[in-house]
Amino acid sequence: MPNPKRRHSQQRSAKRRTHYKAVADTLSTDSATGEVHLRHRAHWVENKLFYKGKVVLEKQANTK
Repeated sequence: MPNPKRRHSQQRSAKRRTHYKAVADTLSTDSATGEVHLRHRAHWVENKLFYKGKVVLEKQANTK
C-alpha cells in the first residue's frame, strides 16, 4: 500500500477542516434569571450583565 513521501503540514490539514462547522448555535437557560442565551457568553437582563448565573456588571442610570 502506498505511503506519502512527505509529511503534510498543519496548515494543509487546517485548510481541509475549515468547512466543518456546527449548524445551529447552542443555547442555554440561565439558572438565576431563566433567560435563554448563547453558551459561554454574558447576557444583559434588566440592566445587569450575567455570566454563569452571577451578576458581573450593573449598568447605572444616567443622572445629570
